[in-house]
Amino acid sequence: MTASTTHDIGKLEQESDEEDIFTVPDMESQAAWPVDTSKGNEAVQNASGNGACPTTTTPKRRRGRNPADKEYRRLRRLLRNRVSAQQARERKKVYVNDLESKANDLQYKNLKLEEEISTLLNENTMLRKILMNVRPKADHEIADHKHDMGKS
Repeated sequence: MTASTTHDIGKLEQESDEEDIFTVPDMESQAAWPVDTSKGNEAVQNASGNGACPTTTTPKRRRGRNPADKEYRRLRRLLRNRVSAQQARERKKVYVNDLESKANDLQYKNLKLEEEISTLLNENTMLRKILMNVRPKADHEIADHKHDMGKS
């Protein structure tokens, strides 16, 4: 990048504020580029076939031939790329923040579910112990009852 190009880019940045960065002005309609009429007139005459007056028809302008136009297009492309890159960074930041938020929510939900599992396992163990303590008594009572019925 040459010093004049860097200077031109710096000048563009200084002249635009934040709102202007997101809009690229159309300088082609404002600038009047010199046109080589000798080639254009021949093209007009050949296209019409009858040698029409060049003042009635505007000659076609060859785009990108002028060095100033080429430099302007390059600077405009650089500016568009810079704006696009900034927008992509902002979209990525929003996306990452959203993912981090979802990850935190899922970690919290996972923690709560693990606590619930622990509570239910403890409750299940306690109920099994109670059931084991009650079952032998019930089994003995049934056996005693059958034994008593056999004696009668």
